[in-house]
Amino acid sequence: MKIILDLLLLLLIIVYSYLESLLKVFIPRRRKSVAGEIVLITGAGHGIGRQTAYEFAQRKSRLVLWDINKHGVEETAAECRKLGATTHVFVVDCSNREEIYSSVDQVKKEVGDVTIVVNNAGAIYPADLLSTKDEEITKTFEVNILGHFWITKALLPSMIRRNHGHIVTVASVCGHGVIPYLIPYCSSKFAAVGFHRALTSELEALGKTGIKTSCLCPVFVNTGFTKNPSTRIWPVLETEEVVRSLIDGILTNKKMIFVPSYINISFAIERFLPERALAAINRVQDIQFEAVIGHKIKMK
Repeated sequence: MKIILDLLLLLLIIVYSYLESLLKVFIPRRRKSVAGEIVLITGAGHGIGRQTAYEFAQRKSRLVLWDINKHGVEETAAECRKLGATTHVFVVDCSNREEIYSSVDQVKKEVGDVTIVVNNAGAIYPADLLSTKDEEITKTFEVNILGHFWITKALLPSMIRRNHGHIVTVASVCGHGVIPYLIPYCSSKFAAVGFHRALTSELEALGKTGIKTSCLCPVFVNTGFTKNPSTRIWPVLETEEVVRSLIDGILTNKKMIFVPSYINISFAIERFLPERALAAINRVQDIQFEAVIGHKIKMK
């Protein structure tokens, strides 16, 4: 009898959830304030990380900017200070666990407890698997996913004590679907999406509802990391467009942020398509970018 009641309750919750989601389409979500929050952004010396720093600076957050590129991150910091934000710069290699832990300790002493972290630092080496060096595969996983573990482990205790915080995982559509000649990158981004989902579930199980999570999954972004990207169906996005969606998602506590948003529908449909149809879609998309194939640079 109890299982029947539980199933009926589950059905009601599912129906309510669909109605709630439908209403949110027409009713704007309430945006939270991030003024005064201590925001740590990795990979802040370029691209998405830099533009995200500018957005938080305009919203009066206190910034902690990390990047392995000293010149790039200092340029970002200078612009953030012009926008009126208190900004602290750290040169950090996000593939180095001990460096991450020591840098977090330094941030706590000099700035305070981080309340929002944007795990944005990334690595990508476009190549076929046999042309990809072992150290490139290792570096991809160290930066794109293991770094997320070390940073989150170091910052999470203070968030748990206060039941307040926001952990942002910058992943990719490559964490939901695959692209040839990006095997390590796709694999690491699948891991990043899994990390976000598992962390979200664990925080809910712990009752820490004040700690929010978001995961950004854009298509190709024109940041220069992937050379000459193009597709027939997906747009190649500019950094500003992606960051606008990211900030909107953070301020409304959105868990999964696809850019463009219709990509979510595309992946949902693809789950029901046979392999032959998926192969045909890939041919129509005609995704291209520069990659090392057979140890030579070619347009994939």
